[in-house]
Amino acid sequence: MSLTARVRPAAAEPEGALVLFHGRGADEHDLFLLLDALDPERRLVGATPRAPLSLPPGGSHWYVLGGIGTPEATTFQASYAAATEWLDGFMQEHNIAVDRLVLGGFSQGGVMAYSLGLGQGRPRPAGIIALSSFVPTVEGFELDLSPPLPPVAIGHGTLDPVIEVEWGRRARALLEEAGAEVLYRETPMFHQIDPDFIRVLSAWIERLLPPRG
Repeated sequence: MSLTARVRPAAAEPEGALVLFHGRGADEHDLFLLLDALDPERRLVGATPRAPLSLPPGGSHWYVLGGIGTPEATTFQASYAAATEWLDGFMQEHNIAVDRLVLGGFSQGGVMAYSLGLGQGRPRPAGIIALSSFVPTVEGFELDLSPPLPPVAIGHGTLDPVIEVEWGRRARALLEEAGAEVLYRETPMFHQIDPDFIRVLSAWIERLLPPRG
């Protein structure tokens, strides 16, 4: 199982990397325009990988639903392994250290961003963005919440009927208790991305990965 991705080159020598993981039933095109919204000067090389599973009702998926908060273990583990291999190869190809990487995602993609950024044995990225998502609990998969943790930005709609806002609040509490610096935003929206928060996140990324020189 291997991943394909859409890549947005940096305007010059990349100063880091921004990788966004799409939600359930979408594909690598879904969040591609967010790369420019989050990094308008194109200082970073950007990528949006496609999930490896094709499942009903269509589109690409990172795992079979096992209930909110608990992805089905077998499919999650397979996608996590494929995403790990792809991400490590992507960073090596562009000669970028992981501490110059921001991982982000929406819904299932946020689960992948949390997992790849906080999984046991994984190197720490510069930051993690999780939109309308949750920190997963999966049999056979362990998170490492020992300090120091990377900064985390969480956005969630208070009217979200798919992944209720309580999951965003739980993630915030868990990560703050573990010592992470958390940027948190709730918006009266459904299962969608708040464009105003994207502008906030753009400045947040610039603080995490300040321009060189």
